Amino acid sequence: MVAEVDSSTLTALEAALLNASGSVPLHNRFRALFTLKSLQNDDAVKIISKGFADESALLKHELAYCLGQMKNTNALPVLESVLANEKEDPMVRHEAAEALGAISATSSKAVLERYLNDPERAVRETCEIALAKINWDHSEEGQKHWLTTAKQAEETYPSIDPAPPTSGLLAGKAAPEDASEENIARLRNTLNDKSLPLFDRYRAMFALRNIGSPAAVDALASGFNDDSALFKHEIAFVFGQLLSTHSVPALLQVLQNSQESDMVRHEAAEALGGIATPEVLPHLKDWMKRPDAPRVVRESCQVAIDMWEYENSDQFQYANGLDSGAASSQAVGA
Repeated sequence: MVAEVDSSTLTALEAALLNASGSVPLHNRFRALFTLKSLQNDDAVKIISKGFADESALLKHELAYCLGQMKNTNALPVLESVLANEKEDPMVRHEAAEALGAISATSSKAVLERYLNDPERAVRETCEIALAKINWDHSEEGQKHWLTTAKQAEETYPSIDPAPPTSGLLAGKAAPEDASEENIARLRNTLNDKSLPLFDRYRAMFALRNIGSPAAVDALASGFNDDSALFKHEIAFVFGQLLSTHSVPALLQVLQNSQESDMVRHEAAEALGGIATPEVLPHLKDWMKRPDAPRVVRESCQVAIDMWEYENSDQFQYANGLDSGAASSQAVGA
């Protein structure tokens, strides 16, 4: 569904996203971004695409994510350009590749194949997964899913994920038999089996998400022992989708680990903001202000605090950039 908005509203959202005044807090820029994403139109794609001139890797990473979720093929040129820019932050390039997989145009396969041997591991691994995702989407199983179970799955998790859950768990909600100890153990083994393609391991990851039990959360958390930052960052993202309080200890451990990749810690911070339990707020505030924390971690904690405050408020929706207060230069909280 494409939303209709007037030109003055688009101008205000653009000014907020691009920080035209120079004083728009990062978390309000995020709210403007997600409002533009919800519009699902070509004007929104054009405005979001302008944001890649920003210096914040976190913001640009989120721009790419939103363009992928919009599934608008008009975003393909800018996403391919971001992926091809070897001077760009690897986290941003990775997200551009993942967005190409989300849009799933077969025309993107050539550029993804070009970067399968990229010097940056997160980039080449994402290209591998994105290619497999496009191939699956256009396979017999994928086509059947989009015609049958996809709508049901979107009712539970509306995002376009980098890989579909394991066959049998495509509908979003797991049947009781899927949550058996034996099945969770099998999926855990697949998740952690480095001899398998990453796409297959991701499918197990999203299957465990759909099960969502404490045992499934524990199985997912075991993946934090992997040596792939991309893989671990996706587990943190899945915890942000699940919003299970059972995952809080594992996420806090990741956030507090200064030896962990910035990419993984940033995703853990945002997941904690979404879960929004009382004990996570002091940690987010601490890491937002710590001078020794990498910029992307500090910025992620700032956004996560805004998410935490939203989850603990009576606000109707997070993507409220159409409200006059959301795009102002005043911070909405911490």
